[in-house]
Amino acid sequence: MASEELSRRERRVLEAVIRSYVETAEPAGSRTLSRRFGLGVSPATIRNTMSDLEEKGFLFHPHTSAGRVPTNKAYRLYVDSLLSFPPVRAAETERLTEEIAVRNSSSPIETILRRAAQTLGVLTQELGVALGPRLDQSILRRLELVSVSTDRLLMVLTLDGGVMRTVFVEVPGEIAPSALASVTGVLNDRLAGLSLAEIRSSLGARLRDATSDRSAAELLNIFLQEGEQLFDAVLPASEGELVLGAASVLAEQPEFSGADRLRRLLALTERPQALSEAIRRRAQAPGISITIGAEHDDPRLEEFTVVTAEYHVGPLAGVIGVIGPTRMPYEKVISLVSHTSRLLSDLLD
Repeated sequence: MASEELSRRERRVLEAVIRSYVETAEPAGSRTLSRRFGLGVSPATIRNTMSDLEEKGFLFHPHTSAGRVPTNKAYRLYVDSLLSFPPVRAAETERLTEEIAVRNSSSPIETILRRAAQTLGVLTQELGVALGPRLDQSILRRLELVSVSTDRLLMVLTLDGGVMRTVFVEVPGEIAPSALASVTGVLNDRLAGLSLAEIRSSLGARLRDATSDRSAAELLNIFLQEGEQLFDAVLPASEGELVLGAASVLAEQPEFSGADRLRRLLALTERPQALSEAIRRRAQAPGISITIGAEHDDPRLEEFTVVTAEYHVGPLAGVIGVIGPTRMPYEKVISLVSHTSRLLSDLLD
């Protein structure tokens, strides 16, 4: 592993360079490191150690500066073996709880995720991102039809893990209790155990040969004719779409002071569907997932670090995290993303 290549002194100097660069966005020089971090060796020794680290691919030397800047390889080593994770500060915990849990306790999941992405972005000074769970892959366990008026029924779906969704069904007139019970039985017999995606794509074929008495036939025909639209209404309109915080927070970072990099940042936010595919793949990764620079499969993300964690709604998983430049305060960001994922899981479960 890369950490085995380094001596104790090299690891201490590398950590100091990274901390200095993260805090200042300026290349770190040996005198600055000696003065700020108390490394116990002379600036000349630090300078020689930095040269060794450069040869090993952990630092590079901008031609306009005497200082060094960390490479993606350095950040990866830092994240994997040099980091210590401080607890989230009380003020940040209070802010997250207030913005996500207290204000949104009875809100739709889309609203909760938007507040979570915005708040996480503000606290980390990065671009907050969130994806909702994929309900179309959840399994229907039970379906109930409840009469709420003479021309309206409530369809209640119980999914894996106790997740519940409801949708109103318009009917031409009052439905007899016996017909309601008959159609409910048919729907459960034919659909329970299938995913919502399977139900939406094959509902007509599964119900076409269902037999029922005349009083139930009219109601069953509604599901034959309108079933796909009814099950579409079960799913959030924004499912699969990326929820973004305020890009203006990230645009204030020194890395995006130039017009070219800022354009690339805005291009990412203007095509959320493409970005959501990269984030969606992280929903199956337990714990914290960190991808740095060139580690991304998508070349559009090569200048960015993405830090995400999964949260859970019963057996379903979504993603919460941030996107920022590779120069980011990893300890703070990772701690806040991890804390936010746990808060969301507790709130949504």
